[in-house]
Amino acid sequence: MLAVLAYTGVVASLMQTLVVPLLGELPRIVHSTPTNTSWVVTVTLLVAAVATPVAGRLGDMFGKRRMLILSTVPLLAGSVVCATAGSLIQMVAGRGLQGLGVGTIPLAIALLRDVMPPERLGSAIALISSSLGIGGALGLPLASAITEFSSWRVMFWAAAVLVGIATALIYVVVPEGTSEGSSGRFDGLGAVLLGGGLVSLLLPISKGANWGWTSGTTIGLFTTAVVVLLIWGWWELRSPEPLVDLRVTARPQVLVTNLASIAVGVGLYALQLSLPQLMQLPKSLGYGLGQSMIQMGLWMATGGIMMMVVSPIGAKLSAARNPKVTLVIGALVMAAGYGVALPLMGSIWGLLVVNIVVSSGVAFAYGAMPALIMGAVPQSETAAANSFNTLMRSLGTSTSAAVVGAVLAQMTISMDGHNVPTEHGFRTVFLIGSVVCLVAAVIAMLIPLAKTAAGGRGEREPKPTVALAKS
Repeated sequence: MLAVLAYTGVVASLMQTLVVPLLGELPRIVHSTPTNTSWVVTVTLLVAAVATPVAGRLGDMFGKRRMLILSTVPLLAGSVVCATAGSLIQMVAGRGLQGLGVGTIPLAIALLRDVMPPERLGSAIALISSSLGIGGALGLPLASAITEFSSWRVMFWAAAVLVGIATALIYVVVPEGTSEGSSGRFDGLGAVLLGGGLVSLLLPISKGANWGWTSGTTIGLFTTAVVVLLIWGWWELRSPEPLVDLRVTARPQVLVTNLASIAVGVGLYALQLSLPQLMQLPKSLGYGLGQSMIQMGLWMATGGIMMMVVSPIGAKLSAARNPKVTLVIGALVMAAGYGVALPLMGSIWGLLVVNIVVSSGVAFAYGAMPALIMGAVPQSETAAANSFNTLMRSLGTSTSAAVVGAVLAQMTISMDGHNVPTEHGFRTVFLIGSVVCLVAAVIAMLIPLAKTAAGGRGEREPKPTVALAKS
């Protein structure tokens, strides 16, 4: 069961980096401009942000296994739509469908709380949570190899096959959770308000560099986001069956963990945006490493492999101490990885070390965050709380994309008629990554642990009198 859920998480996260090798060719493929084809990436981010908390709430209401299976359907459909795409609109539609399936990872984490024995819960959570980074890292070499030696359409057909296998395995292997069943009405208005607020927030973060940060569109959307999210918060506090219980989210352990998650998300994505570019720039620049797309993908895949190796170590550390310690150590390791990037960035082996160190820190941090969340929320809200935490990580990655993109776009030199990032631009990104990860460590140190946080299963433990009677 754990292997199936981990495989499903990796497949879902593959969709995030699946189109990266195609970005340069997309304008030719769909007969459009680079500005328009950037929506192929942006739409997945926006849809995932809206769908993740909705999937979590529906999982708590109607069954996490059922929602896991349903979440793989748009992943499969979106892959087929992209594989047969002949226009930008069809490609964007397919990528939007793929974004609907990102909620599989928090659903899988929440299901573990229902079906795993306490002694194995920590390591299981760490593995599933790390699948976010594992899939993203492994997606680069897979997509690069397919697009270089075959048609780009084969890449999406392969994704469809992987998703189909995941769906079948979940149906056959994964059991029902013990706490599943309908528990009230779905907060449709809350979902609409949250979706509108998130789109209004993430859209200018993603597109602000192209639109201009002081343009009327950017400022207008940020203003709309503030207003709509405030209305959403007011509604959620009044609703008897809220989409996200803000009173639970405001608990100190949950709130501070979510803040740390944003910073960790920034640190993770800064690496994935900068290293591939630096590796592929020509050696004639003096700081580029001249790697091909496939070589770059293989170098980056070591990060995903390292996450699989390190996640059980992080789980053991959380069990021996507590997840807060693991999160602090993970953030510090990430900061150290960015720090060593400054003297090592001139060597491909140096960047390999950077990738391994930062990825190890990510595995520690990503394994600790769900454990901290589940240690402070009731059993009936596990999926919704984990989905909201995943949303906070997505907010961090979106912010990272905007910041890194702005830095590398401003610090450029001309080469063969094209602007490429300067060495100083990459050094600035690494410095920002290190500082943000240090901030994440400081925030994690401030997390106040709930008394019921033992393994995240506190609310399921029987009362002493009941346990004595059973004995």
